Amino acid sequence: MNKANCIIVDDEMAAREILESYVSQTTPLNYCGNCKNAIEAFAILNKMPIDLIFLDINMPEISGLAFAKSINKNIKIIFTTAHREHALDGFDLQAVDYLLKPISFERFLKAVNKFLGENSISNFSNLKEIEIEKNDFLFVRADRKMVKIDFSDILYIESLSDYIKINTSKKTIITRETISNIEAKLPVDLFIRIHRSYIISLNNIESFTSEFIEINKTALPISRSYKKSVLEILEKF
Repeated sequence: MNKANCIIVDDEMAAREILESYVSQTTPLNYCGNCKNAIEAFAILNKMPIDLIFLDINMPEISGLAFAKSINKNIKIIFTTAHREHALDGFDLQAVDYLLKPISFERFLKAVNKFLGENSISNFSNLKEIEIEKNDFLFVRADRKMVKIDFSDILYIESLSDYIKINTSKKTIITRETISNIEAKLPVDLFIRIHRSYIISLNNIESFTSEFIEINKTALPISRSYKKSVLEILEKF
C-alpha cells in the first residue's frame, strides 16, 4: 500500500510531539520527520518527496503562510495554530484543513480524511478512509522517549505548571505538557476535568461528595467553576 509522506513543521516542541504521536497511529501516513522552522523544512523538501505538511502558521523569521506560498503547490498543507483568527488566511491558500490547538486525535483524523479524499484519484487511490474510532491509549514524551499509556491505566492527571503528572495504576509519569493539551487527547466519556489542576478517570472513582472525588485513596478537590458540570455527570452514574 502506498503511503503519503508527511512532515511536521512547528516551533513548539510539545506541538511537534503531539502530532508525531498522532501520525504514528495513522496507517496511511509515512512520518518523514519534524522541523522547528521553515529552513529545516526546506532542507527535507530538497531531499525527498513530501505529500503533506502539518504546518504551524505563527513561526519566527519565516511564517507558515510565507512558507506555504513558496513551496510546490502539489504539496498539501494542513495548518495548525493556536490563533483562530488565522483561519481565513490559511484557507485562502487552499489548505486542506485548519486545526486549532489543542488538537484532538479525532479532529486530526478528520483533517487527514479530507487530505485522502482530495487525493483519491491520484497516488493514494488505494487508501481507504480512516474511521474515526476511539483509541484506547495515548503517547507522551517521558525520559527522552515516547511512552504509551493505556486509558484504562490512568487514575488521575495533575497539573504542575508546564508539566503534568499522570498517575496510573502501574506508575507515575511526568511529562512536559499543559493540562489543556492532554485533556484534548482524552475521550470525554472516560475522563472529566474537575479542577484547573486535575483530570480524573470516571471508571476509577471510589467515592465522591460535592467537594471531593476519591481515587486510589486520594481525595481530589472539585473546584467551584467545575462543580455544576461534574456533579451532573456523576449523578448519572
